[in-house]
Amino acid sequence: MFKKFRQSLIMKMILSGGITLLLSVMLWTSFNVLFFKKNVTDNAMSDIAMLSDTVLLSLHYAMMLDSEEYIEQDIKNISKQGDIKSIRIYNKKGRIVFSNNPDEIDTVIDIKTGSCWNCHRFDPPPSTMGLHQRSRVETVNGQHFIGIMTPIPNSEGCSPGPCHVHSKDERLLGLLDLEISTEKKRSMLATFERANFGIALVVFSATFAALFIYAYNFIFKPIRTLIKATKDIGSARDFVEVQLDQKDEIGTLSDAFNMMGRQVQEKHKALIEQKEEYRDLFDNVPCLVSVVDLNFRVIRHNRAYEEHFGKPRGRQCYQINKDRDKKCEECPVERTFSDLAPHMSEESGLSKDGNPIHWIVYTSPIKDRSGQIVAAMEMMIDITKRKELEVRLADSEQRYHAIFDSIPGAIFVLDAETLNIINCNDPVEQTYGYSRDEIHGKSFLELFREEERSDYAHLVKVKKEIGPCSQITKSGIPIYVVLRISPAEFDSNKTLIITCSDVTQKLEAEQQLIQASKMSTLGEMSSGVAHELNQPLAILKTISNLLIRKVSRDQAIDPEILKEMAEGVDTHVNRASKIIDHMREFGRKSDLKTMPVQVNKVLQRGLEFFSRQLTVRNICVEMDLNSHVPIIMADSNRLEQVVINLLINARDAIEEHWANRVPIADDKKICISTTYTDEHVIIKICDTGPGIPEPIQARLFEPFFTTKDVGKGTGLGLSISYGIVQDYNGTIQASSAGENLGACFTITFPRGDLEKSV
Repeated sequence: MFKKFRQSLIMKMILSGGITLLLSVMLWTSFNVLFFKKNVTDNAMSDIAMLSDTVLLSLHYAMMLDSEEYIEQDIKNISKQGDIKSIRIYNKKGRIVFSNNPDEIDTVIDIKTGSCWNCHRFDPPPSTMGLHQRSRVETVNGQHFIGIMTPIPNSEGCSPGPCHVHSKDERLLGLLDLEISTEKKRSMLATFERANFGIALVVFSATFAALFIYAYNFIFKPIRTLIKATKDIGSARDFVEVQLDQKDEIGTLSDAFNMMGRQVQEKHKALIEQKEEYRDLFDNVPCLVSVVDLNFRVIRHNRAYEEHFGKPRGRQCYQINKDRDKKCEECPVERTFSDLAPHMSEESGLSKDGNPIHWIVYTSPIKDRSGQIVAAMEMMIDITKRKELEVRLADSEQRYHAIFDSIPGAIFVLDAETLNIINCNDPVEQTYGYSRDEIHGKSFLELFREEERSDYAHLVKVKKEIGPCSQITKSGIPIYVVLRISPAEFDSNKTLIITCSDVTQKLEAEQQLIQASKMSTLGEMSSGVAHELNQPLAILKTISNLLIRKVSRDQAIDPEILKEMAEGVDTHVNRASKIIDHMREFGRKSDLKTMPVQVNKVLQRGLEFFSRQLTVRNICVEMDLNSHVPIIMADSNRLEQVVINLLINARDAIEEHWANRVPIADDKKICISTTYTDEHVIIKICDTGPGIPEPIQARLFEPFFTTKDVGKGTGLGLSISYGIVQDYNGTIQASSAGENLGACFTITFPRGDLEKSV
């Protein structure tokens, strides 16, 4: 026991401390006389500082509990000592929070008072000050006092406590002001010299005893407590913090120990929580997860697995998943056991309800600490709905192909950029003569005439409908189709779906109908044409008779007269030839090609061809043609037919209106005008007939609709004109200013790409 005590830390500290203290007392006694007053004062301040620390230590536990009652009681008990004049605790704003004098509580002191001015005379106040700077000596009513301001720091055990609102960044929580009476010290100073050696002995004995008590209470006992607590950390019991009311290194060590213990406990709890979290994740993961041992027995599973297959109850995986009596021939788990590598496969089986189920399984090895495989994890992703969707998708795709191929019109699917043919339906072979294999990958533009491909390369990408337009079949036969274009996506690529309607037969029938209408118009105008031809023929007859008489009489013909006669023959032959050429050109079938057309020229040609019909009926024509009107894209021959049809309607309307009346000048008149805007060219043909009654305006362009008497009209003129205007993206509208005020037809065409003045 003696050897153990001699080797103990407390014995070493007491012996070293006692020897050091003895030397210090001897040195203190030697120099005490020389520095008597100063040392006494210093010692008094040190004692007061120590007392302040002791007071703080005694109040620390109550402060940690935030117990105002305990703090007030401790202050009252401590202030009962005779030498203590006052004990005050200030907060950072200078307000007295606690005091042994109740009248001072909640008062705010002036910073220029002695207790505050030591610090606040500096701007800003220093963060730390020495003992002398914090001390003050005061004399009140003949009594001497020493006061010391002691800062209350924000210690590591205080800021995170439940009772405080201070952050860790705050360094100072308040101040402890302790005033001690120095009357006894002053009395002691008077007798100090006589009792110097006695006091030295007393000081040595007391200090040695204090050192022993301090070492035992503040070093040995805390260390023994820490040793016991350290042993307790390794046990399964909850960690209990070491409560040491010390602010020295031992206290710091206890704080560090407590922090370490809390961290260990938190880590332990975190591990438990993490374990629970992983268990929850395992159970709640939406995939089917199971752990299979080396005998293919399911030893662990999650909730989703149990919902699909039921509880394993110690059965093998092939019994649970597939209701088999023996292991699967191709088993990813077995391959994982064999090569210790993950594997994947697609499997099918039966759920616990007996319904078919499909899944994709991923396997991975599970090893023990020595690296030996002990089990395999199966993660199964249920793809039953995807399989059902695949079946429905296949059915839907089959229906799509059936519908796609059964559509009577030809349909192409083109790449939106290159216009190459990606897909087509069966009617393409009937319409164009190409099989799917032949036309797949070809450019859609190859179906157009070579000279028109560059134009359609742009139109196909920007238009929603094109037509009718001409295309070439495999055998080189031209056909006319209407293209309807819709953008779409096919296999994540931008595509164009083009529906081609073969309108060749329809257009041929329309052309025959238009041609019949032309022939009807030519027949109707035959009398006027005959009169036009009779005039040049009569003049030619007169010239020929004159030549015959001159020749029969052997009379010489004056050269001037002969020249004049020759020029007359040439002029009238040209006139007759021009009339015949115009009739021949008007009567021929028109192509469906478009070209730049000047509408003023079309109006002039039509009027020239029809003018005789108007002249014999005393119908005058007023022309107001804008000489700067731009061109349009159309066919001049077909537009001329529209003009003549409208002139015939105007003629008949004027004749009917003025049949039983006596017209005066300008009563029988047709007005023709042209103008244009930024986007359109506008033609107006108005007459002075009876106008168009409002009830029939909506039916005016219907085929075979006519207001003329039976035998005087087919009802096709305006319908044919309407179709021709629409073929060139134009519009035709009929209007009437009112009853007996005449009709007016307005034709609008989009402007062509080029502008050309007359």
